[in-house]
Amino acid sequence: MKIDAVLSGGGVKAFAYAGVLKSFEENDLEIERVAGTSAGAIVASFLASNYKTDEIMQLIDELDLKQFLDPPALTKYIPFSKWLFLYFQLGINKGNKLENWLYKQLARKNIYTFNDITPGYLKVVVSDLSLGKLVVIPDDLKRIYGLNPKFFPVAKAVRMSAGFPYFFMPKKLPGKTEKKSIIVDGGLLSNFPLWLFGSGNNSETRPVLGIKFTGSIEKQNYPRKINNAFDMFTALFATMKQAHDARYISKSDKKNIIFIPIEDVDSVDFHIDEETKGNLFLLGKSHADEFLKHWPN
Repeated sequence: MKIDAVLSGGGVKAFAYAGVLKSFEENDLEIERVAGTSAGAIVASFLASNYKTDEIMQLIDELDLKQFLDPPALTKYIPFSKWLFLYFQLGINKGNKLENWLYKQLARKNIYTFNDITPGYLKVVVSDLSLGKLVVIPDDLKRIYGLNPKFFPVAKAVRMSAGFPYFFMPKKLPGKTEKKSIIVDGGLLSNFPLWLFGSGNNSETRPVLGIKFTGSIEKQNYPRKINNAFDMFTALFATMKQAHDARYISKSDKKNIIFIPIEDVDSVDFHIDEETKGNLFLLGKSHADEFLKHWPN
């Protein structure tokens, strides 16, 4: 069966997507259109580039997340300088290594710009802080920025969507004015953009399946401990990520959403070990397997 898929963000929790995709393959589900935010956008870009499940699993298995940590060289000699970069450059890591890695992987499938992907088959969500807008790439590029989506790099769009605030320096996007827009993680405004394709029951062509981390929407969030400014920022960002999508999901058909509860894994823990990666794979696969036993009935 052919389906459309929407992949939520979740940082390093995205290792669980390998297990979900393996379950899809074993249940003869083939993804056509795909949308994603943040880490979900990374996996979505591979799917839209015609990567097979085994190829994606190999990429993930070989991936060393520490290679994406690229703070300015000065921080090696003057550790305190990272706080200056955080203040003036709005982030600790440049994010160039992540974008270069994405470029190389997509180039293996001859994917460079959105012109190389079937129209409508990949949608990436980013947050424009300067304009205060949620932006869908490539759909909104012409209208908001006057940019031709055909020539916009896919790797750049995905890197922007995965630009976790303060962890990565934000990207800047030229627009219709002299000032460039500050672009950060799409999860800030929509971490689970199920609305892009609508619910499975309302789809005109194919059912839509959503994959969302953290568990069922009915599950009450435990109270967060906020003891300092960093705790407050973490809670603020988590609340913003959940608010819009939680309201939408509560009114949509939950029968078409695979909820994957993941505990004790920090979204930006780039030092997770192989055992944790393996556990995330098994968690994703087991929840997808259980869900598909009763879907689409």
